[in-house]
Amino acid sequence: MLDEEPFLRWEVDDLSAAARTVWAKHDAATDGWLPLWRHLPDSGAVAGLLWDRWLPLQVRRVIAEPLPGGLEDGRRLAVWSAATHDIGKATPAFACQVESLADTMRAAGLDMPPYKLMLDRKLAPHGLAGQVLLSEWLMERHGWARSATAQFAIIAGGHHGVQPTNQDIRELQVHPQLLRTPGCDSFWRDVQREILDVCAEACGVGERLSAWREVKLPQPVQVLLSGLVIVADWMASNPDLFPYFPQAQRQGERERVEAAWRGLQLPPPWQAREPEGPPAKLFFERFQLPAGARIRPVQERAVAVARDMAGPGLLVIEAPMGEGKTEAALAAAEVFAARSGAGGCFVALPSMATSNAMFPRMLEWLRRVPDAALGQSERSVLLAHSKAALNDDFAALMRAGRREIRGVDVDGSGDEWRPHGDRSVSSAGLVAHQWLRGRKKGMLASFAVGTIDQLLFMGLKSRHLALRHLALAGKVVVIDEAHAYDTYMNSYLDRVLSWLGAYGVPVVVLSATLPSRRRRELAQAYAGAAAGDLAEVEDAKGYPLLTSVEPGRGAGVEAVAASGRETEVHVNRLADDLDALGDLLESELADGGCALVVRNTVGRVLETAAYLRGRFGDRAVTVAHARFVDVDRTEKDADLLRRFGHPEKSKGRPAGPHIVIASQVAEQSLDIDFDLLVSDLCPIDLLLQRMGRLHRHQRGQSQCDRPSRLRTARCFVTGAEWTAEGVEPVRGSVLIYRRHALLRSAAVLEPYLAGTADTGRVVRLPQDISPLVQTAYGTDPVGPPHWQQAMERAREEHDLHQARQDSKAQDFQINPIAKAGRAVIGWIDAGVGDADDTRQGRAQVRDSRECLEVLVVQRRSDGTLATLLWLSKGRGGRELPTDAPPEPRLARTVAACGLRLPFHFSLPDVIDRVIDELEQNYVAAWQSKDCHWLAGELILVLDENCRTRLAGYDLRYTPTDGLEVVRAE
Repeated sequence: MLDEEPFLRWEVDDLSAAARTVWAKHDAATDGWLPLWRHLPDSGAVAGLLWDRWLPLQVRRVIAEPLPGGLEDGRRLAVWSAATHDIGKATPAFACQVESLADTMRAAGLDMPPYKLMLDRKLAPHGLAGQVLLSEWLMERHGWARSATAQFAIIAGGHHGVQPTNQDIRELQVHPQLLRTPGCDSFWRDVQREILDVCAEACGVGERLSAWREVKLPQPVQVLLSGLVIVADWMASNPDLFPYFPQAQRQGERERVEAAWRGLQLPPPWQAREPEGPPAKLFFERFQLPAGARIRPVQERAVAVARDMAGPGLLVIEAPMGEGKTEAALAAAEVFAARSGAGGCFVALPSMATSNAMFPRMLEWLRRVPDAALGQSERSVLLAHSKAALNDDFAALMRAGRREIRGVDVDGSGDEWRPHGDRSVSSAGLVAHQWLRGRKKGMLASFAVGTIDQLLFMGLKSRHLALRHLALAGKVVVIDEAHAYDTYMNSYLDRVLSWLGAYGVPVVVLSATLPSRRRRELAQAYAGAAAGDLAEVEDAKGYPLLTSVEPGRGAGVEAVAASGRETEVHVNRLADDLDALGDLLESELADGGCALVVRNTVGRVLETAAYLRGRFGDRAVTVAHARFVDVDRTEKDADLLRRFGHPEKSKGRPAGPHIVIASQVAEQSLDIDFDLLVSDLCPIDLLLQRMGRLHRHQRGQSQCDRPSRLRTARCFVTGAEWTAEGVEPVRGSVLIYRRHALLRSAAVLEPYLAGTADTGRVVRLPQDISPLVQTAYGTDPVGPPHWQQAMERAREEHDLHQARQDSKAQDFQINPIAKAGRAVIGWIDAGVGDADDTRQGRAQVRDSRECLEVLVVQRRSDGTLATLLWLSKGRGGRELPTDAPPEPRLARTVAACGLRLPFHFSLPDVIDRVIDELEQNYVAAWQSKDCHWLAGELILVLDENCRTRLAGYDLRYTPTDGLEVVRAE
C-alpha cells in the first residue's frame, strides 16, 4: 500500500463549477475524456512517487542543491511542476478542439470561438501557453520578476519535448485571444488563476514561492525537472493506468494512483553498497577469478583512487590491452555509485559488435552486485542499439519481462505496453522492463550497455532531449575505447562531458592508447572552469596511468606498476605484394601455427583471402570483416573466440597452419590470440591494438606449445611502399585514416623498422605503448629529414580537416551550460527533430556517410522467397509468404540478416538508383504494423547462387567470405 505522502491535498470541491469543466484528455474512439482537475493531481502524484521510489539520489541532489529547503524543496518543486504542466489546456486555443467538451465550458461561461474559426491556434500549443500563464501567475500573484519566472515556467513549456523560443513567446503575446477569449477574458483569467492557486496549495508550495523567488535555477536542474515531468505526464496520460471518464468517475484518487503504480511496477533505482575490504576481495567476488589468480596493479589502484576521491569526478584508466580495464571500471563504478547516489550504470562502446560482447559481461557482474536496499531483487537493464532485439541475451530478458503481460505480442515492437500485476522477471532479478523499452524511454533503465552514439545523442539538439539527460544524470558512465573517436565525435563527447560534470555524474574513461593531449581535453571538458591547472594531466609520464579529476578540487595523476605481463614484438617491413605475403606465411607456418593478417579495407581482405587459399587451401583460411549479415557476423565472432580465444575458454585451436584475414573487427572486443601478425600500416594506436592480439595468452610453459619458429612474437607491417623519398600508404588506407596519421605512425616506427634484430626492432608491450602514442600524436617533428616536406603537407591537410569537422559538429550541438538562472528557452531550436538510433540518427553524431542497410533473402527457382539456406537452428531455407506477414519468429530471422552495403552505394550520384532498384523487391504484405521486423526495410534478393546485380555492380554473398562487390562488365 502507498503512504499518504504521494497524494496531493486536492479536492474537486475546491474548484468552481467553471474550473471543473476544463478538459485535458479526449479519446475520439470511445468519447472518453479526462478533466484537467483530475489529470493534474494524477501527474503530481506520479511525480511524487517517481521522486520517492524511482529517481536516483544522485539526481535528487542536483535538483535540490540550489533550493533553500534542500531535498524537501526539491520534491515539492518536482510535484508542483508536474501538477501545473498542463495549465495551458485551460485556454480557448486548446479547449475548442472537441466541440462537445467546449460546449460544456461555454455553458459555464468560458466562451470561445468554434475550432474552425480559431485560425491562429497553432501559435499557442498548450505547453507554450502554460509557460506564459505560469509566468503571469508568478508575477501577478506572488510578485516575482519576469526574468525569475522563466527558469521555472520553462518546465511546462517544454513538457512535449521542445522548449519554446523567445520568438514563440513574442508571437503568442500579440495574440492574447488564444489565451483568453475577448469579452470574457477576465473570467478565463479567474479560472486559470484558480486552478494554479489550488495546485500551489495542494502541492505545499504556496508558502515556499517567496523563498524560491531569489533562486537562480541552474540549467541542468531545469533540464532534469523537464525530463521528470515528461515521464510523469506520459504515465498519467496512459488510459490503461489512469482511465478516462466515465470509468474514472468511479475511482477515488488513492485507489486510482495505487492501481496505476501497482500495474506499472517500475524497478527502483540501484542503491549501491560501497564494497569493503581489499580490492582483491571485491574482484574475486564480482568476476569469479580462478583460484590462485592475482588482480592486476591497475585494477587494485583504480579502486583505491576511486575510494580516495572526495566526490563525483572523472577517472581515466590507461592500461594495455588485456589488463582488465573493464573489470576495473565496474569495480570503481560500485564505489562511485555508493558515494554519489547513482542509480545505475551505462557502458558506452564504439560499435554494436563491441556492445553485444560487453552485454553478457555486465549481466554476470550485475548478478553478483549487492544492493543496499533490503529485499531489492529487480534491476532494469537495456542493450542500447538499434538491433538489440536480435541479441539473444537481451531477447531472453525481454521475454522474461513480458511473459505475463496480457495483450502484448511476445515478438511485438516493445513500444506497446499494458499494465499487469504479475509481470515475471528473470530468475536472476534482471528485467528488460516493458514500459522502459519505448523508443525514447529505453535509456531510463538502470543499467545499460550500448554504442557511443547513445551517449553522444545527449549533446544533439533533438526532441525530448531532456529524457536522455534525465536517464544519464542518474548513472555512472563508463566510456570504453576512448581513443577510437575522431574530431567530430570528440566535439560531441566533450560537450556531453561538460553536462555530465555539471550533473555530478561519475565518469570512467578507458583506453589502451590515449594521446596525452586528448587526456587533458577530456579532463577540461568534464571539469570546465573548475578544472584548474591541468598541465600535469597532459605532461604525465608513465604507463599504466590513472588520472582523477574532481571539479573544484583539481586533478591527480598516478603511474601504476605494470602487471608483469610483457611481450616483445619484433617489427619488420613487408612489401605490399601478395607473393611476398604468401612466401612469408609459408615459411613461418611451416611447422604449424596461427597467423592474423589485418587489412584496412574489405576489398583487400577478400583479395588476400582468394590468393592465400590458392596456396594454403580453403580450410586453412578464415575471413572476418563487417560485411557479413548480422547473424553470420555473430557466428563468425563466436567461431574466432572458440578457436583462438583464451586457452581456458576456447576449443579446437587448429593443429595445422591457419590464417585469419580480418579487417578492423580484430582490433576491438575480441579476446583472440595469434602466433604471428601481418598488418597494413595504420595509426599507431590501432597498430598497437593489433599487436595486442600477438601472444596474448600464455600457452603451455613459456609458450612451448607454439611452433618453435613462432615462439618469438613478430609483426610485419605492409600496406605501404617505403621509398627513398618517404612512405606512400595504399589508397584505401588513406581514405579511411587520412595521410597525416599514417605518416606519423610510419615515422615513429621507422627506428624499429630500420634497426637490426639486436638493436632496434623490438616493440615492448606495454612499456613502449605510451611513448609511441604520445610521440605519434604530438606536434614535434618525427621521421627522417627527407620525409618532412610530405609530412608538413599532410599536417596542413589534417588541420584543415579537423577544423571542418569541429565546425560541422557545432551545427546541431546543444549550447554550453549558461549561467544559473537563465532559462533553457530555445534549448533545441533548429535541431534535428527526433534523434533515433537509425542510420540517419547515427550520422548526426558521426561524421560519416550514411550507409544503406538491407535485409538479405533468397529467391528460389520457383520464384518464392526464402531465408538464407545455411542459417543454423532450423532457420535456413524457410519459405517466406508474400501475401501475408511472416509469423514473428520467421520475420525475426529475416531481420537478423541485416547487411550494411559498402559506402559507394551511398554516394550522391548512385544512391537514388540503388534505392529505386531495391524498392523493386517491395512486399506490400510485409509493411503491416503487425510486421514491425520488416516494415519499411529495404530487401536485397539473392538468386539461388547467392548472386544479384545492383546499380551496375555484381554482388555475391557467401557465409565464408561475406559480400563481394565488383563492377559489372
